[in-house]
Amino acid sequence: MGEFTAGRKAVSFGSLIIGLILMIYGLGTAIAKTGNNLRGAEILIGAVLFFAGLYLFPTLKYHRTIVNIIFLFPLLFAFAVTVIIPLVLGIGYSFTDWDGIRIKGFVGFDNYIRMFKQPGFIWSILITFLFVFFNIILVNLVAFLLALLCTSRIKGLGFFRAAYFLPNLIGGIVLGYIWQFIFSSVITKFTSAFWDMRYSMLSDTKTAFVGIVIVYIWQYAGYIMLIYITGLNTIPEDVLEASSIDGAGAAQTLFNIKIPMLAPTITICTFLTLTSAFKQFDVNLALTNGTGSVADFMGNYLTNGTEMLALNIYSTAVINNEYALGEAKAVLFFIILAIVSIVQVRISNKREVEM
Repeated sequence: MGEFTAGRKAVSFGSLIIGLILMIYGLGTAIAKTGNNLRGAEILIGAVLFFAGLYLFPTLKYHRTIVNIIFLFPLLFAFAVTVIIPLVLGIGYSFTDWDGIRIKGFVGFDNYIRMFKQPGFIWSILITFLFVFFNIILVNLVAFLLALLCTSRIKGLGFFRAAYFLPNLIGGIVLGYIWQFIFSSVITKFTSAFWDMRYSMLSDTKTAFVGIVIVYIWQYAGYIMLIYITGLNTIPEDVLEASSIDGAGAAQTLFNIKIPMLAPTITICTFLTLTSAFKQFDVNLALTNGTGSVADFMGNYLTNGTEMLALNIYSTAVINNEYALGEAKAVLFFIILAIVSIVQVRISNKREVEM
């Protein structure tokens, strides 16, 4: 038994060391852009040997913990590489004059001061909050009504559920161009025939904003509807039967039983709608590209009347080539979204307890 443990320990340590050497060598040659074309294979084989060594490590006390780490590592590594590390680097870049390639110097809070001196950026924040406000109400209202329809006893429920969810499967860029055609070429034919209005609603800032709201509701309500359907299906049938026996009408059952019992579902749907609306980018880009005139805002004439916060950050960094300023705006965007999300969840949880 001792010999077996010693042999297993030797294999484990050997696999750990060889795997670690292969990964370091492969990563080093990849960074230095030297060596052969087998760098990817070296890193992969090294990772397999490293985790095999961890798995074979001869200890009973920590073996389950080691196995859990092995299975969690790919997810944690991907999350760190795609979220945590870019977030930390972005915060650091926001205090420099980074041009997307190199850092020339440290500028402190200059980027944050500059962005608050831009009327177009302040307008983007205001219009984003307005967009979020309307969509939290309208998307959840439409989705809840569709969920009530799709849990009723009408025929063809499968068709209706699929039809209402289908717009969510269309990419935002494609969706934006489709609705741009509808607003500019289809709806104008009806408005010119009945109301003598020949211009597209996307040509005016106020109506273009309404158009973006309509497209977002059309795209996202079907997804939220499925969550409400799941919540409605979890309401016990005996509770609904008891309310019916007691003489409760449809409206009383809805407001006194179904909605209170859907409080956790409403919290989830509100959170998803809020975060998605704040991050609206693709439909905004494809539908109006942020254009639209605002005659007098903070004493300035603006041409980004429909440009929301995510699109403003993209335009600053990619279009105007001001990456450090764009990072500062992105950091502020992250702080706003985190604060609003936390406040919304806390309020919703409090409402759940009251219900």
